[in-house]
Amino acid sequence: MVGAFCFALGSLPAFFNLADSALVAWVFFGGSIFFTVASYLQFRECLAAPETIDPAGSRKQGLRYLVGWRTRSLGWWATAIQLAGTILFNISTFAATRQDLAVDQERKLIWAPDFWGSACFLIASVLAYVEVSPRIWRHPRRDLGWHIALLNLVGSVAFGLAAIGARYLPTTSEPANIALVNAGTFVGAVCFFVGAALLPAESAGSERAPKVASNMN
Repeated sequence: MVGAFCFALGSLPAFFNLADSALVAWVFFGGSIFFTVASYLQFRECLAAPETIDPAGSRKQGLRYLVGWRTRSLGWWATAIQLAGTILFNISTFAATRQDLAVDQERKLIWAPDFWGSACFLIASVLAYVEVSPRIWRHPRRDLGWHIALLNLVGSVAFGLAAIGARYLPTTSEPANIALVNAGTFVGAVCFFVGAALLPAESAGSERAPKVASNMN
């Protein structure tokens, strides 16, 4: 939520038109750090989850709890790809804090990582959406997990449009579409913010579900 708030704030004209450009750049970089921390925690949680539905099932320990492979899990692929995307955002937003970059350096250090980071977010969001909704056009009513996955997917599409809008024109140093960059970043950040805000409610619902099943038995 903190990372999404920073990205939403940094893309607001009311903020970046009044604030120093260096401050705006550092707001984005700070937000990207929170994105990476949250993404790694999701990745680690995926690794630590039992591989069976047995509550007493074994959990990974040690190094495998921190870094590991679960290539048969859509959740693992989604979190791993998303983590890679956040690291690319770290690179692009940190590079944007520098004031001495030439146009060619900006393309390589800012636009390229931003584009590929957005692509990673989109792929991860699609995988997460497929995991909670195998039937794309049908979803369980009142299923909070589905709504969170959809919000993240919409946010990733918006980030992708922003990255496309930030593509530098061949003969100038001006971004192709500032309005699209700001709108895409803001919409995407709001979607991620709302999705993150809904996670505690989804978690609470998941914890209650086994108890309900147990009472029924």
